[in-house]
Amino acid sequence: MCMGCTGQAGENETEVVLETTAGEIRIKLYNDTPGHRDNFIKNVQDGMYTGVTFHRVIRNFMIQTGDPATRPEGYEVKLDAQGDTITERIPAEIVWPKHLNKRGVLAAARDGDDENPDRQSDKFQFYIVTGKPCSDADMDGFEIARAQRDTEVLYQKKQLANKDKLDALRAARDRDGISDLLEHLLDEARWEVSENPPITYSKEVRKAYRTHGGAPWLDNEYTVFGEVIEGMKVVETIQKVKTNAKDIPLQDIRITKAYVVE
Repeated sequence: MCMGCTGQAGENETEVVLETTAGEIRIKLYNDTPGHRDNFIKNVQDGMYTGVTFHRVIRNFMIQTGDPATRPEGYEVKLDAQGDTITERIPAEIVWPKHLNKRGVLAAARDGDDENPDRQSDKFQFYIVTGKPCSDADMDGFEIARAQRDTEVLYQKKQLANKDKLDALRAARDRDGISDLLEHLLDEARWEVSENPPITYSKEVRKAYRTHGGAPWLDNEYTVFGEVIEGMKVVETIQKVKTNAKDIPLQDIRITKAYVVE
């Protein structure tokens, strides 16, 4: 195996080739996301990606694959004591702003924040960004939307933390008291988010998205752990296939073989 697999300083990055029914894609794995790098290498060596389909494709956004359940032989899922499917995850390694969701990067898929607040990554599934160029106005909008979302989430948490006070005011039918407390909690949430904004795009990042494109609305929320170094034309071909209403390609495109470059 090439030297990048141990992740020590100064070593080369591990490269992996995905042979697909649409052509070859060659990727390199970053050393500063060692958990994802090593997990991906193990999946490749275990043959987990042999036969999987690109099961979610959205033009000008990304192509997603890696789900072992899409292999012809399927995958035996793990169940908990209640018989429910266990989602296999690995800890997040979000290296922002060094690693962006720019065109061509490899990133881990994951469940949403409600059920996965630590933003842990799916053990198997990953996506490759195609995206599109973004203007400064686009970036401004993403910053504002993220701040508004985080403010609302924090506001809801503060209401929950002050439930006893709110219940007492409601029991006393003190409408003014309820209004004043809620307004105070909202002001607190707004101030805390403004002091520590969830995402801010630097001039360098904005230039990268204007020039190369990508999916900046995913930044600082998903683990980016590699990038395509050969085969973006294949990626572009895959993203242009016809899909159904659920973004599933109408014709299967599969990874026929994945291997670590020696």
